[in-house]
Amino acid sequence: MTSLWLDDQRERIPSDTFEPGAHYDVVVAGAGITGLTTALLLARAGLSVAVFESRFVGAVSTGNTTAKLSLLQGGVLSGILSRGSSHVLKAYVEGNREGQAWMLRYLDEHGVAVQRRDAYTYAGTADGMKKLDAEYEACRKAGLDVERVHTLDLPFETHGGLRLADQAQFDPMDVLAALAADLRERGAVIVEGARVKDVETGEPSRVTTSLGEVWAGTVVLATGIPILDRGLYFAKVKPMRSYAQAYRVPGARLPQGMYLSIDSPGRSLRTAPVGGSADSPIGDEELLLVGGNGHVVGREDDTQRLVDDLEQWTQQNFPGAVRTHAWSAQDYQSMNLVPFVGWMPRTGKHVALATGYNKWGMTNGVAAALSMTADILDGNISWAKTLHHRITLPKDVANSVVANAQVAGELASGWAGSLHPLPDEPPAEGEGVVGAEDKEPAAVSTVDGVTCRLSAVCTHLGGIVSWNSAERSWDCPLHGSRFAADGTLLEGPAVEDLKPIDEPELPGDEHVPVEDLP
Repeated sequence: MTSLWLDDQRERIPSDTFEPGAHYDVVVAGAGITGLTTALLLARAGLSVAVFESRFVGAVSTGNTTAKLSLLQGGVLSGILSRGSSHVLKAYVEGNREGQAWMLRYLDEHGVAVQRRDAYTYAGTADGMKKLDAEYEACRKAGLDVERVHTLDLPFETHGGLRLADQAQFDPMDVLAALAADLRERGAVIVEGARVKDVETGEPSRVTTSLGEVWAGTVVLATGIPILDRGLYFAKVKPMRSYAQAYRVPGARLPQGMYLSIDSPGRSLRTAPVGGSADSPIGDEELLLVGGNGHVVGREDDTQRLVDDLEQWTQQNFPGAVRTHAWSAQDYQSMNLVPFVGWMPRTGKHVALATGYNKWGMTNGVAAALSMTADILDGNISWAKTLHHRITLPKDVANSVVANAQVAGELASGWAGSLHPLPDEPPAEGEGVVGAEDKEPAAVSTVDGVTCRLSAVCTHLGGIVSWNSAERSWDCPLHGSRFAADGTLLEGPAVEDLKPIDEPELPGDEHVPVEDLP
């Protein structure tokens, strides 16, 4: 499963060489939209900056987003208002507005292609109209000039919607390429394959990576969810996974807005120009992007069913659509739907973090970069100050208790379910199973003809992983760490791979010296 954006662009952004023992003013962990924007803002201020990325630039959230730069965000604003105050709501929208404006200016200055589109939130059912009404009121209270619409340019029934004019969409890898080039011109380094594993805070702080140690005055964790457990942010956000597919629809007139349903199952629609060149960067063809079917990571029994459901829905509403790409993305949702951004507790203002974008990272990621940069450079942004000091309400506490009770339930049921013996035969191609081996939880899968035997215990906090049939990965239902079939860590708060299990020695398999053979 490879996204449209990553399909042919992995090699566009080169990696610098890791220098063990190097000293930097700032080390940024994570080379997505948040990490590179923060790094650039700090490099502009004259600081020496290194960006360390565990895989490759854009590998996780940014390279798998639907890349909508929009202030109209489904039911998010009414959700924030119901959990807090209009003061917090307005600060959230102001931060997103500033993030959007900064990004649009930057892309215009650097010649990155942007498509301006109207954004729509629509009700797919009659019951969804109540949610739409609440979102309309929240948008108006936040100062967004939304309007009600009764008909939409969609080939299926809707029950009305909201429209916010002149929002934007783009190819996120084009954005990362521009930011990376700008960074390097300012003397910063970007090192791929360097996973930040630990930070020992001090003057300076020691940063441990998979390639060695370096030193930093400040560390920025732009890793989706913090890889340090100080502050317990893994318990304050919910890991969510959703799916996206790109289609070529011959002869069809594609809807030109950016659409998002406010009711379930979620559906996201936009177009994407492809086939561009230096002479025609906009592209000579448009693909349809369809997304949705979100769920908590590791808690869906059959993820392939969700992918197939998107395919069936698309074929029903866009007959003749030919799928070109299928992928998924992960993001984190805070209990009150407002991101956590700022200094990590108990680090002496040496470690900053950003998490909880709730699938709206294109605006929230830039807003977080602006906020963290102001913190590091002793600046002052009024909306950021409001969000830093928002009050935790009883409803947030109740939601947190429920969420963590569910995590505890997953922990208990996962261990209980791993006590049954493993099947005698290895799993079929593309399948994985969890069971007991020598009284320990084991995860066994077969992918591309290779059977791998791993410990089923997540290396973060000991949850039992479950098999993701759509992506052929092991996913932890506790806090969203994900691992490839061979145990390689993909994303989440974990910093270590799943441990391999040695193949058991079967009777009759004892080693016999060649000279003793008859």
